[in-house]
Amino acid sequence: MNKNNVVLITGAGRGIGAACARLFAEKGYAVCINYKSNINAASALADEIISLGGQCITVQADVSDEKEVSRLFSTIDNELGNLSVLINNAGILRPQSRLEDMSAERINTLLTTNVTSYFLCCKQAIKRMSYRHFGQGGTIVNVSSGAARTGSPNEYIDYAASKGAIDTLTKGLSLEVAAEGIRVNCVRPGLIHTDMHADGGEPERISRLQSKIPLQRGGTPEEVAEAIYWLASEKSSFSTGNFLDLSGGL
Repeated sequence: MNKNNVVLITGAGRGIGAACARLFAEKGYAVCINYKSNINAASALADEIISLGGQCITVQADVSDEKEVSRLFSTIDNELGNLSVLINNAGILRPQSRLEDMSAERINTLLTTNVTSYFLCCKQAIKRMSYRHFGQGGTIVNVSSGAARTGSPNEYIDYAASKGAIDTLTKGLSLEVAAEGIRVNCVRPGLIHTDMHADGGEPERISRLQSKIPLQRGGTPEEVAEAIYWLASEKSSFSTGNFLDLSGGL
C-alpha cells in the first residue's frame, strides 16, 4: 500500500460516505472511516472492506469538536500515514420545519455540525498537505447540497444555509491554498436515496418529488461517490474551486 494513498471520509458510516469508503478502497486507498455514534455501521463497513483485501480503520470522533478532530488526524498519521484526500461529508438534518418554528438550539447545533466540522477538518488537512508545511499536496472534496441553491423553503432553511456556507468555504479555500499543492472542490447532491430523508421526518420524500426531476428518478450514493472520486483523483488535476451538481437536472 502506498502510504500517501490515504483518504479520510467524515460521517462515513452510511449513505454517500459509506459509498465513498467502498469506492476509494476498491481504487487502492487506505481508508479512514470517521463516525460519531453508530459504531455498528462503521465497524460492519470496515469489516466488509478488509474482507475484500482493503486497508481500513474506523475512528470515532465528533468532528465539530476541535480536540476530537486533532485526535482523529493524529490517529491517521500514526496508523495510515500521510493523508492525501479529505472528504468532508459529516452532516445532520432536522425534521421539516418553517424557520419561524426553529429554536436557536436547533440552528446552532446544525450549523456547528454541518459547517464548523468542515472548517476544522480542512484546517488539519492543510497542515499536513500544504507545501508551506512541507506536505506533498492533496485534495479536499466538500459535500454540499442542491439545497444551497434552492433554499429549501418550508422544509430545511437551516440545512440549506449550512450548505451555502460550504459552497463559500470551497471557493475561498480553493483560492487560498491553490499555490500550496491543494485542490478544493465540491459536489452538490440533489435528491439522493439515503437515510437522511428519514432524519427529516419523510423517508419517502424522493418518491413525492421525483416527478419534478428531469431524469425522473432519485440518485444513488454510488453515483455521488463516483463524482467525488473524480474530483479527488488526478483525472481532475486542473479543477479547483469548482462544483459538480448531481441533481438529475433539477
